[in-house]
Amino acid sequence: MNWLNDYAFSLFGEHFKWNDTIGNLLGLTALALGWRRSIISWPVQLLSGLVLVSAYLSAHLAGGVGKQLVVIVTAVWGWTQWQRGRREHGDIKIRFATWTERALLVAGTAVVTIAVALVFQHWNLSWSPWADAYIFTGTLAAMIAQARGWVEFWIAWIAVDLVGVPLAFNSGLPFSGLVYSVYFVLVLLGLRAWWLRTRLANTTSTLQGVTA
Repeated sequence: MNWLNDYAFSLFGEHFKWNDTIGNLLGLTALALGWRRSIISWPVQLLSGLVLVSAYLSAHLAGGVGKQLVVIVTAVWGWTQWQRGRREHGDIKIRFATWTERALLVAGTAVVTIAVALVFQHWNLSWSPWADAYIFTGTLAAMIAQARGWVEFWIAWIAVDLVGVPLAFNSGLPFSGLVYSVYFVLVLLGLRAWWLRTRLANTTSTLQGVTA
């Protein structure tokens, strides 16, 4: 599998590796499937994570490697969560998180980011430990929220993208940078779609309550 570290093509003076290209294309596909609440999103995310591990290893970004390991593990968990939701409700149930859930998600993300950054810094595991740790932890938070069916998972991805784009370009992974930019647009569209979905579900529940 060494060919994954080879350059696939060059464009505008930037060299694009196979692992960076293939892994991120799979990631885009997984995001689009998640937008449509397709359970196939999870195995595609898992495959994307497997490919991108080699890309971040070559860029000396421990957080990026950790992020993809999180993607792999969480993809398995997310698959089981969505399967259970389909059995119980006939569809993937989505909702806004409660204020308590939001507070726990934000606080947990902040604490884990600091802890991971200090580990990266102490052991020299990344050339940009704080940004790398932020992306690692933000990805974990986003995928937990997605598995729970929270609309806020799209907002978590926006927060990750804002740091991920410049870090990817500065780490010699331009395709990741470009894909993060595309992610940003898809995330905004996905946020709108899930938001409207919750409004439709609330309206349906209200009407059922009135007619009951």
